[in-house]
Amino acid sequence: MSIPADLSYTSEHEWLRREGETAVVGITAYAADALGDVVYVDLPEVGAQITAGEACGELESTKSVSDLFAPADGEVVKVNDKLGDDAGLVNSDPYGEGWLFVVKVSGEPDTLDAAGYAELIGE
Repeated sequence: MSIPADLSYTSEHEWLRREGETAVVGITAYAADALGDVVYVDLPEVGAQITAGEACGELESTKSVSDLFAPADGEVVKVNDKLGDDAGLVNSDPYGEGWLFVVKVSGEPDTLDAAGYAELIGE
């Protein structure tokens, strides 16, 4: 499984792509595989304040419903509206079109680099 080196990761299997003071957030391919086919995504609303480590949404798959945990403190500034029509993008392109939301980050998130994440998942 390919783990992009330009992203940072959480122990809850989310990834962040820093873009200045914001970060694009998604779930890893490892998490997408574990979930199975994602059929519905419940994302935080634009303007919502999220706290690292706390649930901020849900991902529903054919197997189960899983909490989506905030990877950083901050304010949600954008959500991926494409997922309303095609939640399967989370599975088919987790590091691209399957991104979840953008957060204006406050503080420094506690994340792993690609090597640390690979070790976490046993790769």
